[in-house]
Amino acid sequence: MEKTHKKKNRYFGTDGFRGEANINLTSEQAYKVGRFLGWYFSSAISGCTNPNYRPKIVIGKDTRLSSYMLEYSIAAGITASGADAHMLHVTTTPSVSYVTKQDEFDCGIMITASHNPFYDNGIKVINRYGEKLDDATTAYIEDYLDGDLEALGLSEDLPLATKEKIGKIIDYVSGRNRYVGYLISLASHSYKNLKIGLDCANGASWMIAKSVFAALGAQVKVVGDTPDGLNVNKDCGSTHIENLCRLVKENHLDLGFAFDGDCDRCIAVDGNGNVVDGDKMLYILGKRLKNRGMLNGDTVVATIMSNSGFMNSLKKAGMKCVTTDVGDRFVYECMQENDYSLGGEQSGHIIIKKYATTGDGLLTAIMITEEICDSKLSLSELAKPIKLYPQFTKNVRVKDKDAVFADTLVLEEKQKIENIINGKGRILLRKSGTEPVVRVMVESEENSEEYANRLANFIVERGHSVE
Repeated sequence: MEKTHKKKNRYFGTDGFRGEANINLTSEQAYKVGRFLGWYFSSAISGCTNPNYRPKIVIGKDTRLSSYMLEYSIAAGITASGADAHMLHVTTTPSVSYVTKQDEFDCGIMITASHNPFYDNGIKVINRYGEKLDDATTAYIEDYLDGDLEALGLSEDLPLATKEKIGKIIDYVSGRNRYVGYLISLASHSYKNLKIGLDCANGASWMIAKSVFAALGAQVKVVGDTPDGLNVNKDCGSTHIENLCRLVKENHLDLGFAFDGDCDRCIAVDGNGNVVDGDKMLYILGKRLKNRGMLNGDTVVATIMSNSGFMNSLKKAGMKCVTTDVGDRFVYECMQENDYSLGGEQSGHIIIKKYATTGDGLLTAIMITEEICDSKLSLSELAKPIKLYPQFTKNVRVKDKDAVFADTLVLEEKQKIENIINGKGRILLRKSGTEPVVRVMVESEENSEEYANRLANFIVERGHSVE
């Protein structure tokens, strides 16, 4: 069957199947995802012509309490359908992407809710090329979750494997170790003269990050490396950067890096305790690639959330910028379609196409450190040419994101604020791709926080917010 099925977005958003564990993401649903994927890669619907083919799927997870429940549910579904489940255990999203591609798995699965609190979780499915799964296959998973067997061309439920055809669960920690070795191999310098702080967000990088930088010779101080299932992202990591700022300043470190729950993003801090966000790192890495003739089209891909000051700084340095909707998926698709080398988000998702097919916080940290060693400049000096406009983002939890955008009075209030800013900045209202949240972002020479709060409060007054 040709894969032309359209994505319906019933469960899977821009970053996988995300929800509160056992509320709107249950172990039963995880089992069914496993059941479908275990069957799919040996079925005609996927293009497989060998009815005896035994698919192999690799699974990783972050540290949140429910990740273990969902991991074993998915593995049970995979093996019940006659495929083999290879377990990486606690590891990062980019490591699953790397292992899936390098070791030729049919797909990879990462169980994580990224930067969300511990009670949320998610299922990311990665294709054999280390990229996010295509919309057509995702739609088939959603059909199976809804019991729509007709859409799959079936008259009864998926067959259960029996006897010797039942799948195996295989420990595959060796795959995670090879990924660590790959990261170390990308560095061409010893970091023995650098004191580096790391905030692992009590998440997936808590074991890997320190081992990578210690192997490269750095003097390492680590926080956010005591996960207990409940503290992932809690007052730490890339969403609570003040923790790393304090670590760097109090210990007189040269720089620091903070990761999120699954380590697909990174935010840096310079030796003065100043934050170096995704925009600034994109600028530094863009210049690095451009100077080496490796920045295709002299173009960096960013999102509509990137600071317009960052875009002006790129232009002054002889680089161009194209923007996409928010989401590293859209950044990567743009990079693929146009053969661009570098892209990312202000939040710290950065994709360096030569080395990875997804955002990788550890890879980003290594490349920034490599530029410090090559240039013999500090991180603050590398970031100095970037002039950003003051920017403030206010999140509002709402009952219905679409209803906010359909409210003409909200849109009129947004226009009033735009008129006040009068071209000296911008205001952006957008939906979160993973949470019941709308984000109000204001960028202006002055009063950005005041303007963002004004529109956010208006949305609340209109009755859209969750009490």
